[in-house]
Amino acid sequence: MAPQFASDNNAGICPEAWRALEAANKGHASGYGADDWTRAAGDEIRAVFETDCVVHFVFNGTAANSLALASICRSTDAIVCHAMAHINVDECGAPGFMSGGATLLTVDPPDAKLTPDAVTGAAVTPHDEHSSRPRALSLTQATELGTIYTPAEIAALCDAAHARRMRVQMDGARFANAVASLGCAPADISWRAGVDVLCLGGTKNGLPGCEAILFFDRELADEFARRRKQAGQLASKMRFLAAPWLGVMEGGAWLKHAAHANSMARRLAGALEAFPQARLLAPVQANGVFVDLPKVAIDALYAKGWHFYPFVGETGVRLMCAWDTPTAAVDRFVADLAAALAMPGRNTAA
Repeated sequence: MAPQFASDNNAGICPEAWRALEAANKGHASGYGADDWTRAAGDEIRAVFETDCVVHFVFNGTAANSLALASICRSTDAIVCHAMAHINVDECGAPGFMSGGATLLTVDPPDAKLTPDAVTGAAVTPHDEHSSRPRALSLTQATELGTIYTPAEIAALCDAAHARRMRVQMDGARFANAVASLGCAPADISWRAGVDVLCLGGTKNGLPGCEAILFFDRELADEFARRRKQAGQLASKMRFLAAPWLGVMEGGAWLKHAAHANSMARRLAGALEAFPQARLLAPVQANGVFVDLPKVAIDALYAKGWHFYPFVGETGVRLMCAWDTPTAAVDRFVADLAAALAMPGRNTAA
């Protein structure tokens, strides 16, 4: 398949991860994480984040988010999140399942970004023991609309949560894109700002399929090893999950690839702004472009073989750039869109 804009999940494995995976595929090694690659990957992540956090690896983001939240929440608790959050829209009730019944309390501020006021308004227990008690705040960085929380915004949200005895979990499926965009240290938008546990995404940034869970509050990691095993997320050949992390963290490849994806999104957004019929739905701050297009233009692009998803209503589409998105693909998409909009009857929204 040619490069597309449907999802950054669709991209292949980046060279650094591939070489590390190949290097790990020599001889025998102890299983279940008792190997040199898993130890080294954890140490490298701790060095990058400048703190002695507990690091665990799982197969995918749903497991990472749900198991991290289950480490915070009991079955009687609640999780405050944005209405567009992946845990609310795309994880089939997994946080509740993994925690034994924790519920979600959703709010819907603009640009998919939570605010302290929204969190404060949601983090209430109106009926004493008849209601679930808010125990966790879940943030997404970058958000589901590709927007980014600044260090100050995260700190304010964490302060609001901690003041109500809530812990803060961050869905960092595209955390690397946020770091690359802000040009800050990873610690500045995680533990230094008050985040208690980060689900650090690798799959969307060139890894073959592995996420890392970083417990900055080490007490939350108590019994996590058993939770991971019970959930079927303990890899017997853990070195093959961990080695790619070592490959991308050493030398900063994870941020280099994220910065490229971000730059392709900016290139695409800049070109789209030239079309009066295209309306950006959110600021382009990471590797996603969310734009409203005429329905007939969307259909024409599909007919040309392009793959992307409607995300906001029928005509608000999501265009995701990946670590390997070439400029030629961006320019070809824009040219095909221009041709579609220039066709008779295709210059107005439908």
